[in-house]
Amino acid sequence: MQKKTQVLSIVIPCYNEKKHIVSIVKRILASPIGKKEIILVDDCSTDGTREVLEREVKPLVDRVIYHTHNQGKGGALRTGFMAATGDVVIIQDADLEYDPMEYPKIVNPIFEGKETVVYGSRFLGQKRKGYLANRVANRVLTMFSNFFTHQNLTDMETCYKAFQRELIQSVDIEENRFGFEPEITARITKMGIRIREVPISYYPRNKRTGKKIGWKDGLRALYVIWKYR
Repeated sequence: MQKKTQVLSIVIPCYNEKKHIVSIVKRILASPIGKKEIILVDDCSTDGTREVLEREVKPLVDRVIYHTHNQGKGGALRTGFMAATGDVVIIQDADLEYDPMEYPKIVNPIFEGKETVVYGSRFLGQKRKGYLANRVANRVLTMFSNFFTHQNLTDMETCYKAFQRELIQSVDIEENRFGFEPEITARITKMGIRIREVPISYYPRNKRTGKKIGWKDGLRALYVIWKYR
């Protein structure tokens, strides 16, 4: 009996990314994964992203979903997760900081039945990249999260998080913005799941080139870690 080919659902939360969205979708299409389902959730962009999606991206992906009002990254991910039909789900930011060519190292442990959740770490066994303030904030948040979850993560805030689809669809996500990262880590831990990390590449950008995370998000993340401890 021929073994069923497993499908990777790629959920892309998108907000004001008209400069990068076509490039990242093309990189995803070129990634070495046999069967893909690409779901893009536009979180009510205001910079012309919607026009680019309709004209250039929609013919390339499986589904584009438009929010009628801005809900934040967590809100966009909720929508995307529930629309997914693949065996494994991975998050892909709409910028160019993460490389879709590295999907296999993240998702294969789940495809093979060895893991249920895998994070791609930007800092595991490699030189730290990115701006000092962001690295320090990430380190503090990850350490604080580890203290309460008893996980041993190096990069809780990473974009590249992969899950068994049934698992992530069973989680009731409450956070709307970047608080999603510590919330999902805490909720996964409460389910008795150990999170595996694998090293990934990282190409950081700054606020001038579109980075959207600020100090208020850091404070919110600390609160979320405490809330879901």
